[in-house]
Amino acid sequence: MNPGTEPSFRDSVDIMFNRAVALMDLSPGLEEKIRVCNATYTVRFGVRLRGGIQTFTGYRSVHSEHMEPVKGGIRYSPGVNQNEVEALAALMTYKCALVEAPFGGSKGGLCIDPRDYDEHELELITRRFAYELIKRDMINPAQNVPAPDMGTGEREMAWIADQYKRMNTTDINGVACVTGKPINAGGIHGRTEATGRGVQYALHAFFRDTEGMEKAGLGGDLDGKRVVVQGLGNVGYHAAKFLSEEDGCKITAIIERDGALFDDRGLDVEEVHRWISMHGTIKGYPDAPLEEDGAKLLEADCDILIPAALEGVINLTNAHNIKAPLIVEAANGPVTAGADDILRAKGVVIIPDMYANAGGVTVSYFEWVKNLSHIRFGRMQRRNEESRHQLLVDELERLSADSGVGWQLSPNFKDKYLRGAGELELVRSGLYDTMSDAYRSMAEVWHSRDDVEDLRTAAYLVSIGKVAASYRAKGL
Repeated sequence: MNPGTEPSFRDSVDIMFNRAVALMDLSPGLEEKIRVCNATYTVRFGVRLRGGIQTFTGYRSVHSEHMEPVKGGIRYSPGVNQNEVEALAALMTYKCALVEAPFGGSKGGLCIDPRDYDEHELELITRRFAYELIKRDMINPAQNVPAPDMGTGEREMAWIADQYKRMNTTDINGVACVTGKPINAGGIHGRTEATGRGVQYALHAFFRDTEGMEKAGLGGDLDGKRVVVQGLGNVGYHAAKFLSEEDGCKITAIIERDGALFDDRGLDVEEVHRWISMHGTIKGYPDAPLEEDGAKLLEADCDILIPAALEGVINLTNAHNIKAPLIVEAANGPVTAGADDILRAKGVVIIPDMYANAGGVTVSYFEWVKNLSHIRFGRMQRRNEESRHQLLVDELERLSADSGVGWQLSPNFKDKYLRGAGELELVRSGLYDTMSDAYRSMAEVWHSRDDVEDLRTAAYLVSIGKVAASYRAKGL
């Protein structure tokens, strides 16, 4: 990469990796083993559509098998290429290590614009792509477990799971071959919201970090903080929804591919999302002015900037103009390595993608465990918990009556205390715990080492250290 030129996404990942390993005591051989992508499979397959045969190109990349199965989403996008998939697979390796999900890193992609095809055509294409991967064990509950990514969702995961079970009729764990499925097809409550919920929990963890807050020049709590969200897809929508409804943030701008909305008083996230769902565009929304050049609002004055769509949206062309003191990378690779240097020099704090958007893989891990155990979380213990709580409440009320004190537990307290945790509550609890622990591991390195200036380097140090320990345990 020449000075002053924009690094590619793959270059950015390598640059950030190299910055971290320069601070570590790894042998050159082990460093190279962790850095390189183990394998990438390219498949070109034909599907009979619209009276002819159309050929599609897809990829499945495995970055690291220090733990198996490997894990990573499948995206549908016309811009998918091998370098992008391999960079994303590397990020998955580090992400899983950081949040202690027992997976290696993988990623897949299909060069397709899903908007160009109807549902039946997409099913034919998806099943054929899955077939090509399954027969080479690149989808398998014990070896390689995909999940949704950009352009895919529950529907596509259900098709893939069904295709696997058709080809492996005696595999009792077949439903665990993919995560992010619908509830009625082996999915788990809380998976759809997981990445956006993880962004919220990442901010909760950061706002408990006094030193981190000082470095960002922020004070107080999340209530009233001005937030700009780029991309109101699944991740951006849920992050914006939870931050505004539960934490009191003001979503002052929402940026989409065809423009942006801005309102200093705060936008109604639900109404904007409903408008986009109904009309397929942000244009025409009646309750806020439209900025045709939506990317300009990345440079808006705000407290928190959340890029939640594509990689490379903050780059050498706009990094100098970013005003947000805190950036949360809800997307994969939204800040290029060149922009990262500029922002760090300005004192901007970046909560890195490998941590901030790890909610999806964390809850995917829970779904995988649920599928392997063949039982819903909470099913065995929920009623027992409620019965034990009821015993305590009854005893307290009896003691009150016998003593003549006459006090009563408030109905609100009783309702909350007596309700045992179901699957959604347990998933959210596990996700909160995971995001809190992962942040602490990063922050400890960030605040204790003079040679670590930012959270991204700290995150790489923690995750690479864990991957290296796994390889050493294998005898490498």
